[in-house]
Amino acid sequence: MIGIGEMARASGLSASTLRFYDGAGVLVPARVDPMSGYRRYGPEQVAEARLVARLRRAGMAVADIRLVLAGWSGTDAELVRKLLEAHLRRLEQRLGAARVEFSEVRALLEDRENPMTPPRPTAVRLTVPAPELAAALDAVRFAASTDPELPVLGGVLFDAEGDTLRTVATDRYRMAVARAAAGGHDGPRAQAVVPSPLVDAMRALLTDDVTVTLSVDGDRVTLTAGEREVAGRLLAHDYPDYRRLVQLPEGTRATVDVTAFRTEVAQGPSRTGEAQGPGGTACELSLLRVTGDGTVTVGEEGDVAVNREFLLDALDAGARDRLVLEFGTPTGPVAIRRPDSKDAFSLLMPVRLES
Repeated sequence: MIGIGEMARASGLSASTLRFYDGAGVLVPARVDPMSGYRRYGPEQVAEARLVARLRRAGMAVADIRLVLAGWSGTDAELVRKLLEAHLRRLEQRLGAARVEFSEVRALLEDRENPMTPPRPTAVRLTVPAPELAAALDAVRFAASTDPELPVLGGVLFDAEGDTLRTVATDRYRMAVARAAAGGHDGPRAQAVVPSPLVDAMRALLTDDVTVTLSVDGDRVTLTAGEREVAGRLLAHDYPDYRRLVQLPEGTRATVDVTAFRTEVAQGPSRTGEAQGPGGTACELSLLRVTGDGTVTVGEEGDVAVNREFLLDALDAGARDRLVLEFGTPTGPVAIRRPDSKDAFSLLMPVRLES
């Protein structure tokens, strides 16, 4: 008999996924300790678990996986073949339908593209207190994308308007927005997408309590802090209109002690959900629920599920002892805000549970 940890390593399924498939009646352990609840599997179940892992990666529904395993253990493989063929046909049909819809979207995109789009301002210059810019970058940098297929999201948007500089980053599954006071910019609104490595180089200069100068000239950006300077090329892409994405309906608000809540999230139970980000690896989820007294709990069940790693990153980026969590619907983003400001916040998209 082998334990759940060894089974996870041998099969490629996480321990939480194995517990899920146990509860779903797909892969039931050979023995469960009645006192501790610890699961033990027979050696012959390793092959079944690896089969489940392959079917799971192929996107097969739990109900069909159960039937495949039931047919796999018999002498007649016809049921298994038919289930595999049916699932493959569904995948091909979905792909065909997706290609049709994408073709329509591309046609719409070509129709709406305007070749007379005004060029980026040739020169923009503004000043920002170094501590404010450092805080604004720290609050959003974690959310920048690392997906090579979406280079437009692989940096931080600098959005200057009047006496305000906003920084924005998103990887589709999360978004972070922050604000810093700016001076010297009295022209029209100007935006520039700074690639992540250049953002990190800028942040390294923001160590003193001084005012720095940020200059954009064509496709080049320069940050000057005293006698030190860093410069580089901007990303040659237009950033999505983030303002449309942050207009969320009112929901339930709860204030959390960050240290205690972070420990609860890091050490609490988790579930397995769909992949987020490049790589296609399933993520570990924290299930959150707001109780009647305004307390946020992390448990086996919850009202909304979010990527645990992303939630921990957002709590760290909040840089406060207490933060406000805002919940809308189970399918709407979770907002994490600073109690003293509405200008710095993170949004986490909920994740669909396997069940």
